[in-house]
Amino acid sequence: MIAMRVLVAVLSLVPVACVPANDTPDGSGGVPANEAAAVDSMLDRFHRAASEADGDVYFGLFAADGVFLGTDATERWTVEEFRAYATPYFDQGRGWTYIPVERHVTISEDGSVAWFDERLENEGLGETRGSGVLVRRDDTWKVAQYNLTIPVPNELAGEVVRRIRERDAATASDSTLGDG
Repeated sequence: MIAMRVLVAVLSLVPVACVPANDTPDGSGGVPANEAAAVDSMLDRFHRAASEADGDVYFGLFAADGVFLGTDATERWTVEEFRAYATPYFDQGRGWTYIPVERHVTISEDGSVAWFDERLENEGLGETRGSGVLVRRDDTWKVAQYNLTIPVPNELAGEVVRRIRERDAATASDSTLGDG
């Protein structure tokens, strides 16, 4: 865990490869670069707070009506549900570390909404993807939705789907064993 924290500290000094918000091929369009930088900074704080198990900062970056979609299809957490789940871990100093590798941000023309996707590295899950929507609240970006996924290579997708269906079928048949 200490080695991971050192890695996070070192990597936090390395700029993430980002695409400027709403950039056009000729560089003429879009929202000011400082808005894209504000979004990047906010998302970096979001990941750092999770890694440092800082629940106050982490959950403070969510909009009040925000949601977190986890890697399991059943994981759709409101902010309060996610806080209730994560607080016991954070209280023990156990967070989760996702290191941004690449990020793309787009900001609406009126500057009130941003959407993003990012490639992340995680020690246990390997390469993951985060995507989501941010909203401006009182001149601050807040997470309205964050979606964490594990990208499945196309050549493995059929096998993954087969295994999920087998698991679902086994679970369904286990639940019917007592009905009779």
